[in-house]
Amino acid sequence: QVQLVESGGGLVQPGGSLRLSCALSQNIYTFESTGWYRQAPGKQRELVAAFTSFGSTDYLDSVKGRFTISRDSAKNTVDLQMNNLQPEDTAIYYCNAQRTIARRYEYWGQGTQVTVSS
Repeated sequence: QVQLVESGGGLVQPGGSLRLSCALSQNIYTFESTGWYRQAPGKQRELVAAFTSFGSTDYLDSVKGRFTISRDSAKNTVDLQMNNLQPEDTAIYYCNAQRTIARRYEYWGQGTQVTVSS
């Protein structure tokens, strides 16, 4: 069984920072892609940041320069450092992992709420 557990969400003021952490139950390098998505009420889920093939990274344009994704193989974690948070960043943030074993598999965490408000 593959399990992903997110943590680190909370309430911050505009301009504040949060660090989200995703703990995976299996080695992170058994996955082709790992990253973070978010979804606000009434909106589509969108990619925030991810590690893709060959160790490259992909970021949502609106978070470039503010968010940084990182991973630690020893701890099997994928973190998202979020700086200078704005109200538009309010959403549920989900950890995601993907791999292909005869077919493509996707795994999702339960999500952690991020609320940016004064």
